Amino acid sequence: MKRLSSALLASLLFAGSASAQDWNNRGERSLDRREIRQDKREIRDDRRDVAELEDVLARFDQAWSRQNERDMSAVETRLRELLRQEIAESRVELEKDKAEVRRSNREVRRDRNWGRRGGDDRRDRRDDMKDARVEVATLQTRLAIARELDWVMGQRNYSDLQRQRNLIAQLVDIARQEVRQTKQELREDRGERREDRRDNRREASQRW
Repeated sequence: MKRLSSALLASLLFAGSASAQDWNNRGERSLDRREIRQDKREIRDDRRDVAELEDVLARFDQAWSRQNERDMSAVETRLRELLRQEIAESRVELEKDKAEVRRSNREVRRDRNWGRRGGDDRRDRRDDMKDARVEVATLQTRLAIARELDWVMGQRNYSDLQRQRNLIAQLVDIARQEVRQTKQELREDRGERREDRRDNRREASQRW
C-alpha cells in the first residue's frame, strides 16, 4: 500500500480537527440557548418568590396590628412552607452551579490541551465559581433564618414579633437580590452567546 502523501495526510488531519471543532461549536451554541431559556424561567420563578414573600409580610403586619391569632398562625404556616421551598430551591441551584464549575474546568483543560489561550473560558470559570460561592452563602443564610424563626414563631411578645418581622423582611431582600443576580446571569449568558458566534465565524474564516 502506498504511503499517504504528506499533503493528503495533513488535509485529512485538518478535516478531522475542523469536524471536531464544528461539533464542539454546535454543542456550545446549544448550551448557550439552553442556559438563556433557563435564566428566563428562573427570573419568572424569582419574581414569584418575591411576590409571595411580600404578601406574607403584608399579612403579618395586618395580623399583628389586629392582634388576630388565627390570621397570625396562618401567616406562620405559609411562611414555613415558603421557606422550605426556597431552601430546597437553593440546594438545587447550588448543585447546578457546581455542575457549571465542573463544565468550565473541562473547557479550560480542553483549551490548554489544544494549545488555545482560552481567556473566555477562564473568565467563565471565575464567574461560575463566584455564582457557586454566592449560592452557598444564600443557602447558609436561609438555613440560619429558618433556625431563628423556629425560636420566635408562636411567640406574641413585642420583641419576638419584631424579630420575626425582620426575618421575613430579610427573606424578601434575599429574593429581590436573586432576581437581580439572575438578570445579570442572563446578560452574561447572552454576551457569551455573542462571543461564541464571533469566535465560530473567526475560526471558520481562518480555516478557509
